[in-house]
Amino acid sequence: MGIISVEKANRLLWLGRYIERVHTTLKEFFIGFDNMIEASDDAYKEFCDRINIPDVYGSKEVFLNKYIFDETDINSVASNLNRAYDNAIVMREEIGSETLSYIQLAIYDMDKSRSAQSTIVELQNIIDHILAFWGCVDDMIDEECIRSIMKTGRRIERLDLYLRFSRPAPILKRELKKLTRRIVRTGMSYNTIMLENLPYMFNQPEVDYKSAVEMVESIIV
Repeated sequence: MGIISVEKANRLLWLGRYIERVHTTLKEFFIGFDNMIEASDDAYKEFCDRINIPDVYGSKEVFLNKYIFDETDINSVASNLNRAYDNAIVMREEIGSETLSYIQLAIYDMDKSRSAQSTIVELQNIIDHILAFWGCVDDMIDEECIRSIMKTGRRIERLDLYLRFSRPAPILKRELKKLTRRIVRTGMSYNTIMLENLPYMFNQPEVDYKSAVEMVESIIV
């Protein structure tokens, strides 16, 4: 894989996956927030089922707090943001301090939103800084291989989550095209059969979302 070791490639890939997980799950949380507030006490369970996390919360009130902020919950937004930061710290030399700083700002946003009167407004700042992070990746990282590995992680995670949230086939096809164009630039080993079979899955009258998730998770060898 050229000058990028397997260990570093793995950290870059998961940096991309974790930061995208925070981005997409927050956006989906925003979409379902009002419904979870106003609907039945079990409405949050559908969200947990879709992203395949155990219901360790017991009530929607606990879920609305712990799923976002509880760093001891391995499935929370906060813990995923911390894992992105941990990988970014190790890869600081490769991605640069300015790129890293946007993840640090997102963590600051998370801390600030814990005590905010309008939590949703403050959490939006996390999404804004994640978008700025990706802009900095394009602007500040010269090595295409590094950018491509991170963006491959981003695209795998987004496609995975879009499948879990049952997005329509045209959206899935668009994300798959982005992933396919990016992964060939990484120099990483990947499962071409899985990548080539996904378009067939998305062209069916009804997408088999569960099987497609399994295929996406098997792309990286």
